[in-house]
Amino acid sequence: MHDAKIRNEVRERVVRNRGGIAVFDSLSPRHTAHIVVDLQNGFMELGQVAEVPLARAIVPNVNSISAALRAAGGIVVYTQHTADAEAVQAWPVFFEHFCGSERRARLVEAFTPGNAGHALWPELEVAQEDMLVIKRRFGAFVPGSSDLHERLQERGVDTLIISGTLSQVCCESTARDAMMMNYKVFFISDACATLSNAEQEGTLSAMAYVFCDVRDTQSLLSLIEAV
Repeated sequence: MHDAKIRNEVRERVVRNRGGIAVFDSLSPRHTAHIVVDLQNGFMELGQVAEVPLARAIVPNVNSISAALRAAGGIVVYTQHTADAEAVQAWPVFFEHFCGSERRARLVEAFTPGNAGHALWPELEVAQEDMLVIKRRFGAFVPGSSDLHERLQERGVDTLIISGTLSQVCCESTARDAMMMNYKVFFISDACATLSNAEQEGTLSAMAYVFCDVRDTQSLLSLIEAV
C-alpha cells in the first residue's frame, strides 16, 4: 500500500479556501457508482507489460467499497482499458509518439478484448449486476473513450467513487472530467495505486485541491453506512 498523503502546503491551502479537506458530508448510495478503473491482468499480473505491483494490495479495499455500495443500492462499474485496433487507429498521438514500437505491440497484445491481459483481475469480487465498460482513452468520459456517461445518466447517478490504477493516469483523468461534468467525486486514497509514492502524493494533492473529496476507504464506508 502507498505511504502517501496530500502535501502539507496543499492541505493548508485547501483548508483556507473551503474550511476543510472533506467536500461532501453525505452521499446517496442509490445515486452513486463505484468506478473501478482498469484493475485488469495487464496491470496486475507479475511481469505484465503495464504491471503496477502496488495495485494488487488495494483489491481488498476495492472489494469492500463495492460490497457496501451494492448492499446500499448503488452501482459498481469496472472499466477495462482497451488498446485494440480501433483504439490505435483513433488515437495515433498516443500510440505513435508516447510509446515505442515494441511497447505498443505489447500493449495491443495485452489489452485487446479476448486476450488474457484485458480480463479483470480474478481477485475482484464481481457481481452479476455489475457493469463492465470498454474504455479506449485514459479518462472514461472524454469523447471517443466509452459510453459510461450515458449509462450512468440513464440510472440517475450523480456521485462517483474512484478506485483503481494508475492513480495519476486513468484514475485522475476520469475523476477530473467527471467533476467538470458535474458529478460529485470521491477519490479513495488507499484504493488507488500507481508506481511510486511521489506520483501518488502528486495525484492526491491535485485531486484534493479542486476536483474531488479525497478520503480513505474507512471514511468512505462510514458515509455509505450512515444512510
